Amino acid sequence: MLVVAAIAVLFPFLWVFMASLKPPVELSRPSLFGFEPTGVNWSEVWLGSPFARYFLNSVIVGGITVVVSLIVGAPAAYAFSRFRTGGIGLRFLILAAQMMPPALFVIPFFLMAYYVGLLDTVWAVAIAHLTFIAPLVTWFLIGFLEDVPRDLEEQAMVDGCTRWQAFMKVVLPAARPGLAAAGLFAFIMSWNEMFYALMLAGGHSKTLPVAIAGYWTFRGVDMGKMSVAITSAVIPVMIASFFVQRYLVRGLGGGALKG
Repeated sequence: MLVVAAIAVLFPFLWVFMASLKPPVELSRPSLFGFEPTGVNWSEVWLGSPFARYFLNSVIVGGITVVVSLIVGAPAAYAFSRFRTGGIGLRFLILAAQMMPPALFVIPFFLMAYYVGLLDTVWAVAIAHLTFIAPLVTWFLIGFLEDVPRDLEEQAMVDGCTRWQAFMKVVLPAARPGLAAAGLFAFIMSWNEMFYALMLAGGHSKTLPVAIAGYWTFRGVDMGKMSVAITSAVIPVMIASFFVQRYLVRGLGGGALKG
C-alpha cells in the first residue's frame, strides 16, 4: 500500500520533470518515454531569461522570513511554554491571522508599502509573509520548548546565568532540531506563497510562484519552460524536507497538545 501511495504522490513530479526534457513537438503527447531528451528548455529558462533572479528573490524573501520569524517566535514560544503567558486563549489567538482571507490585508499592505517606498521590492513581500508565518512559527516551537527539561535552565541559573542567558545558552541549543524544522516550515510557506508576491512585487522583484504563473499566457501554456520552473522550485524544498520531516509533524501538533 505504501508503494502504491508513493507512486501516486510521485507520479506528477515525474511527469513534470520528463516534460521539462521534451522538445516542443513532444509536449502535446502524454507519454513519459519514447522521445529524445533535450536541455533546450532548461537553458532557455536559466540562461535566456531572468528566472535565476526570480529564484534568488524567493531565496532572499524566504531567508528574511525565516530569520525574523525565529528571532520573534522563539522567545514568544518560550513565554508560552514556561510562563503560560496569556493562557490557552492567547495561545490560540496568535493564529488569528490564519483565519482571515489574505485579500483582507493586501490593500493595507499595498498602501503602506507605497507610502514608505517599499513597493515592488522583496522587503514588502517578506514583511507581508511575516504577518502570518511568524505566528505559525511561534505555535510550532511551543511543543519543542515544552520538551526541554526545566531542570537544565534552573541549573544554569543556579550557576549564575540570568533567565535570558539560560534561554540562549541552554534552551535554544537543546531545541535545535525544532528550530531547524520551524525554519524549514517557514521557508516552505514563504517559498510557495503567491498572492502577496503578486500584489506587492513585480518586474525584477518577482518571486518564483509569480514567475511560474507567468508561463501561462493568452497564447497558451509554455509547458516545457513551466515544467523546468516547477522542477527547479520543488527540488530544493524536497531535499530539505527529507531531513526534518519527522520534526515537522511533531511541531504542528505540539503547540496544541503541550501544556
